[in-house]
Amino acid sequence: MEPVSIVYADQEILVCIKPAGILSTDEPGGLPSLLRHQLGDETACVRTVHRLDRVVSGLMVLARTPEAASRLSAQIRERTFDKEYLAVVHGCPQEDAGEYRDLLLRNKPERKTYVVTQPGKDVQEAVLTYRVLHRGTLSKVLIHLETGRTHQIRAQFSSRGLPLVGDRKYSLLEDDCPIALWSHSLSFLHPATKEPVCFRMEPPDRYPWNEMCKKVSI
Repeated sequence: MEPVSIVYADQEILVCIKPAGILSTDEPGGLPSLLRHQLGDETACVRTVHRLDRVVSGLMVLARTPEAASRLSAQIRERTFDKEYLAVVHGCPQEDAGEYRDLLLRNKPERKTYVVTQPGKDVQEAVLTYRVLHRGTLSKVLIHLETGRTHQIRAQFSSRGLPLVGDRKYSLLEDDCPIALWSHSLSFLHPATKEPVCFRMEPPDRYPWNEMCKKVSI
């Protein structure tokens, strides 16, 4: 396996590109374990503070001290840790920009998330905003997560007849490519300096990304 691409590292945080197929969590073969091995220190503190679905790739930040993990986790809880994603969907949203606000039910035995109409046990509100960057049979969208529910983007878009290209769980269409969902941007306060930091990374130059406009105007 190729080394994990490290975008930035200091004594408190490590920002990298999580490869598709790798778990975000700390277990054998998971991203923290791979990074410890890559850093040459199997006892190093490398802690997950947010997650990406196993099939999804893109930017992740990990904490390198317990204090950094606590401060980053607090920002996530307080919704001051901003995450933006790029996705390619089948079809196109009606509006150029908008908000999706839904109730989501996580079915743990099925490992699947459903949009539901009534509140209840295990039902959580999910909110995201989006902006269409490229319209067509396949459309590219920039997504800002207000909440971080499991499979949120995939479930909310597929429920509107806009399944993500390459999504084998929420789409009935057969796409010959990995899922087109990419962690594009992370913005937060550095846990040590308290200064705002932002990291952005473009998706790989392959289908369906290379069918779209590559640069994002934010």
